[in-house]
Amino acid sequence: FSSRTLWRFGYSARLLKTNHFRTAASNRSFPAVWMLLAQYSGRIPGLFAAVKKNTFFTMPETVEDKANLELYSPHPEVRGMTLLNREAFKRTVVVPVLKVKKEIVNTLLKSLKHTVLQRPGLKRVVEDPEDEDRRLVILDPHKIPEFLLGESEQEVLKQLNVCPEVSKYNLELTYENFKSEEILRAVLPEGQDVTSGFSRVGHIAHLNLRDHQLPYRHLIGQVIIDKNPGITCVVNKTSIIDSTYRNFQMEVLAGESNLVTKVKENNIAYELDFSKVYWNPRLSTEHGRIVELLKPGDVLFDVFAGIGPFAIPAAKKKCRVFANDLNPESYHWLLHNCKLNKVDNKIKAFNMDGRDFLLGPVRDELSKELQLLKEEQKTSFHIVMNLPALAVDFLDVFRHLLAAEPCSTAGLPTVHCYGFSKHDDPAKDIRERAEASLGTSLDGRCSTYLVRNVAPNKEMLCISFQIPADVLYKRPCPEEGKPASKRLCTGKDFSEEKFLS
Repeated sequence: FSSRTLWRFGYSARLLKTNHFRTAASNRSFPAVWMLLAQYSGRIPGLFAAVKKNTFFTMPETVEDKANLELYSPHPEVRGMTLLNREAFKRTVVVPVLKVKKEIVNTLLKSLKHTVLQRPGLKRVVEDPEDEDRRLVILDPHKIPEFLLGESEQEVLKQLNVCPEVSKYNLELTYENFKSEEILRAVLPEGQDVTSGFSRVGHIAHLNLRDHQLPYRHLIGQVIIDKNPGITCVVNKTSIIDSTYRNFQMEVLAGESNLVTKVKENNIAYELDFSKVYWNPRLSTEHGRIVELLKPGDVLFDVFAGIGPFAIPAAKKKCRVFANDLNPESYHWLLHNCKLNKVDNKIKAFNMDGRDFLLGPVRDELSKELQLLKEEQKTSFHIVMNLPALAVDFLDVFRHLLAAEPCSTAGLPTVHCYGFSKHDDPAKDIRERAEASLGTSLDGRCSTYLVRNVAPNKEMLCISFQIPADVLYKRPCPEEGKPASKRLCTGKDFSEEKFLS
């Protein structure tokens, strides 16, 4: 385990220094190391579930897998299919059944609930073609090896006066009976990674397919539509988000080509054109986290607002909001969603470059508000900068942004700046980059929050800090011929010189 991996899971460096951990690591005892980490697993919700999920398609087959292979696998001839043919997935498998009187079927199902077939989409009880007064109860073939009941099952049947003889039944499986993962695992080349996960944006399923999956992309898209009610369009990202407007090229794989959709996040509705604006449903929790920090009456400056996932809930919380986005389409949908949520009179929207927005409306508003701010007032100012690829580079704008006398420390704006990091210590990396942009140390004056893992060895983080007064305000400096009260230093202040030295 690298320090980076442990950091992602919330382990502190102190754990790596414990005697138990060092002993296990030096002996190269993976189970010992893992068990030690397991003692701390309460700090990592869903850790073991995540591990299981990530290895589902790469684990070697177990004995149980082989016993149930036919029941959970489509016909082998579908391997390599690129154009979906649902009829080709049909197959017939032999399963164990019990013949019982129809009057006691429900009682038997309850008594043998761990033995009967538990397969979504498959009936557990079917009619007996030889006797209309009886039913066939299908048993799980991997729970009944060699079609022989165990002692506990035989005892249950004896109490119910049911013959313990197990019969064989030809069960027909169709395309509808298989899960999407099973279908794709049967179609794609053996040993290749199978991906059926996607981001859902309204009626749209958004995929990020790998190169080996591309020949099967249209089939994958149709399978996702078939197996997920409400999905009517499947798209695949064909480029990285490297445009000025934070959108990306995409290909419609299956379904309708309508990319204007509706979404709901944290009980707020949004409408958007997914092909022209940025929207990521994985950021729902982060949007809620930041809005939770705000109080009614606070002021929020959203520098890269998108369609409003920070701005609109903040306005609903009775904050004053200034929201900006450079993308004209995002600006259009921001205005649309403000009206949709009836907060258009609480949000001032701008269509500007982020730097110009900070140097213009943000500076003007802060200059006015901070001058009038009184000690007893509790208004807080927050600046959200959610452009992780570039936002840290914008922090230099705050150097000497204001020329008035410094306000109280409580009135200094709090910045929430997002960034990506591929460093072994992402928190340290983003703090050092922020310090370089600001020209001052943030040691002990900031907090760093891991938002999500974007890709292997790539994290998205949020660094939050109050802008230091000696960064935000110009400082007095000696100038000949001017009274001291009117002197302003436009160069580096003393703390900045010390930091840069």
